[in-house]
Amino acid sequence: MRADFIIDVLTREFGQLMAQDPAAFRRKFRKMAASPFAFYRGSASLFYADLSGDFRDGSFLDERTSRVWIHGDLHAENFGTYMNSDGHLVFNVNDFDEAYVGPFSWDLKRFAASVALLGYSKALSDEHISALVTGFAESYLTELRAIAQGGDDAIGSITLANADGVLRRVLQQARLSTRVDLLDSQTTIDDFDRRFSMGDGIYEVGEEAAAKVRKAFGRYLGTLPESTRPVSLHIKDIKLRKGVGIGSAGLPSYNLLLEGHTEALENDVIIYMKQAQVPAVARWIDDERVKSYFRHQGHRTAESQRALQAHADPWLGFTELDGVGQLVAEVSPYAADLDWSDVNEPEDLSGVIADLGRAVARMHSVADDESSHDLVDFSTEEAIVAVVDKDEAGFVRHLVEFAHRYGDQAREDHQDFVDVFRNGRLPGL
Repeated sequence: MRADFIIDVLTREFGQLMAQDPAAFRRKFRKMAASPFAFYRGSASLFYADLSGDFRDGSFLDERTSRVWIHGDLHAENFGTYMNSDGHLVFNVNDFDEAYVGPFSWDLKRFAASVALLGYSKALSDEHISALVTGFAESYLTELRAIAQGGDDAIGSITLANADGVLRRVLQQARLSTRVDLLDSQTTIDDFDRRFSMGDGIYEVGEEAAAKVRKAFGRYLGTLPESTRPVSLHIKDIKLRKGVGIGSAGLPSYNLLLEGHTEALENDVIIYMKQAQVPAVARWIDDERVKSYFRHQGHRTAESQRALQAHADPWLGFTELDGVGQLVAEVSPYAADLDWSDVNEPEDLSGVIADLGRAVARMHSVADDESSHDLVDFSTEEAIVAVVDKDEAGFVRHLVEFAHRYGDQAREDHQDFVDVFRNGRLPGL
């Protein structure tokens, strides 16, 4: 019975965390119950269990294209803006908590199914949804071929210099953000200096825990590249935050307020130190070369983001806290997500989704033999193009068919999940 399978997968994936913080998972699951898309966002473990079961497929995969550095949770809402280490605003894939090395097509399938769910929620016809997925696949392949050929046809990163329409507006909105606005929203001035404000989900940190965090911070500094290592090293304040979002339920995270590069209060910096988890996709990939490459999950997350995101956050690093891997990065004032509620008509959606296809191609091409990482030691763009060129029409058709099939499955699963949850069938909740 499908409902029993959903219970089994979710319990296997989240059981330990659910036992530690059942209230956080009740909040997480209520958010997932809100819509099929919200359920899909929070159930990557179910998606990969399906790809390894009823939806198993080896098409267009060989030894190389099965070993591409992938995002791991590539859905339509995991895109947004960031300020790169060169000081340029970029619209790209974000949130690399689930990144790993695996089949390139798994990223594309996860995104394609999310497009089907998004299109259904906007009452688009099956024909329109097919056109959107086709446009995504074609723009992905066009950009990937241009990168592989090394010519001037590749568009490259989506920035203010080349973005238009919806994505340009998102970048412009991010440009209006300021560090002062972020600091004012999360801190207060006390005795002529900044401290974190208290609020829901924010907790004081005792002296013993604070001492451990400071030591972990010291270890983290050694993981930053020398060329971009920031100068803000003095910790002004530490607070504990407990994740309550769909992806971070139950995970402890410490926010650190750092002295800026001057004594002026508007230059202070907020970074977070977040417990990292085993990515859902890793449970379905049996590759010791990949598994043994990482010291812990914090190392995996940071290295994956550096691999997949050109000119990543200069604050990006990792450490250990009580023997558990932690991801460390800046709470950026310049992060802005794409609001899909503002993009509704097929012609607007097609332009945006084509741009996202190019962004995904750029991401897949970055982490290969030309990068500073040796885990993926071949040209990913050349390998992917080589397998797809054998039957490009079949590849695109395969993605479109999967999008519809799995979109239907996810909508049915959402209803099963709601029934399971509301009737108390998830253990411990």
